[in-house]
Amino acid sequence: MTESLFSGLRVLDCASWIAGPCAATMLSDFGADVIKIEPPGAGDPWRTRGPFPGRDVDYYWQLTSRNKRSLAIDLKHADGIAALHRLVASADVFVTNFPLPVRDRLKLSAEHLMALNPRLIYASFTAYGEEGEEAAKTGFDSTAYWARTGLMDQVRAASDTPPARSMPGMGDHPSGTGLYAAIVTALYRREKTGQGSLVKSSLLQNGLWANACAVQTRLFNEQVGHRPLREDAPNALANHYQTRDNRWFIMALFNEQRQLRGFLTAIGRPELTDDPRFATDAARKKNARVLTTVLDEVFRSRDLAEWRTVLDGVGVTFGIAATVDEALEDPQMQACGALVPFADGKGLTVSAPFHVEGVEKIAPQRAPGLGQNTDDVLAQAGYSADDIGRMRSAGVVA
Repeated sequence: MTESLFSGLRVLDCASWIAGPCAATMLSDFGADVIKIEPPGAGDPWRTRGPFPGRDVDYYWQLTSRNKRSLAIDLKHADGIAALHRLVASADVFVTNFPLPVRDRLKLSAEHLMALNPRLIYASFTAYGEEGEEAAKTGFDSTAYWARTGLMDQVRAASDTPPARSMPGMGDHPSGTGLYAAIVTALYRREKTGQGSLVKSSLLQNGLWANACAVQTRLFNEQVGHRPLREDAPNALANHYQTRDNRWFIMALFNEQRQLRGFLTAIGRPELTDDPRFATDAARKKNARVLTTVLDEVFRSRDLAEWRTVLDGVGVTFGIAATVDEALEDPQMQACGALVPFADGKGLTVSAPFHVEGVEKIAPQRAPGLGQNTDDVLAQAGYSADDIGRMRSAGVVA
């Protein structure tokens, strides 16, 4: 791999599904050597959870496990856990989301592993945190991040409509970013003190952080109701509208004093500037439904492409409700580094959502097959070819 910020950093990804592993993926984007620990046989269950079973490409796996090396090892076997302990002794970061009782049973807890390596950053990810009655409870982002924290209840068309389901990984990826931040903070602390750290994050805490505006409002004893129907939005200039070709976009025109006259002129309704119903902030708020109805009629008169030109021309902040295909074809996605090509030149992947000036991310490598790097990883840990052969014969590694 190309020399980068984390070149030489050894990370053991002993987690499954998305949030924990994607924190390790972000470390790998900056050059860390990430060893993916998987059970022989099926491996990480995320390998087979792509949207199109039976296809040759494991779509989700390529995203979350790029750049990694795969070690398939049975941690329920004494020789398997001994091998992992040997790897831990020289590792920098250990990432896991195993249930807490499982960690104790397999001798993978922070207490066990940090005794082997006091400089280790032990990154623990759980569904509901590590204290309280539900510390050992399992969860996914749809249940712990999205549903439990009030987000699901808030995201609905109106109070009497069903709440919205989350998209796959929608809570996991930002939660993984939170875990990455904890790891890097601990690495900084280690640079200052020489000591490793136990760092923790959870789906529940990250979900509450995502819903923090509503939560903090309630903490100050203000009511947080469901959002009103679009037609009853309190600010017509921060609402979404449909165009003639049945496309939707959302405006965020908050600097009304400076932008309102130019906006209304650009959309062909300059007379509304002096209309007493809309002439002041208070009047526009009082008559928001009326103004929304007026703008509905205006925006349904042209196609989205025309309105994009008009609104861009007067500096109005807006965003189209893009399809996934449109997001992929958006040149800004590659220009800002959100989408980057795989090292083999075949296709793109979604990059870690941040940059460090003067530091290049590595070119993304394809995710490994199950156990693809078992021999190499064990050999680097000091196992002989005969040792590895015996472990393979015993079913300890694959």
